[in-house]
Amino acid sequence: MKKRGMKRQLTGTIVSNSMDKTVVVQVERLVKHRLYHKFIRRRAKFAAHDEANACQVGDKVMITESRPLSKTKRWRISEILEKAV
Repeated sequence: MKKRGMKRQLTGTIVSNSMDKTVVVQVERLVKHRLYHKFIRRRAKFAAHDEANACQVGDKVMITESRPLSKTKRWRISEILEKAV
């Protein structure tokens, strides 16, 4: 593949794999509260393309930004970092 700039990569956990070739990945990040300076967990869910249907719920994966694949899918599974037990 040709390089077309830097694509965003995020790490998250799979929370759903009930669809065909699609998984839902939950990405968590820490944000510091402006007034109280306490760290707050912010979560976002992304629909990602899983061509081989290899991912299971609980797996840690890395997702990469891609062109729109459907109405909600704009990410692909680039690698499985850790399999669920």
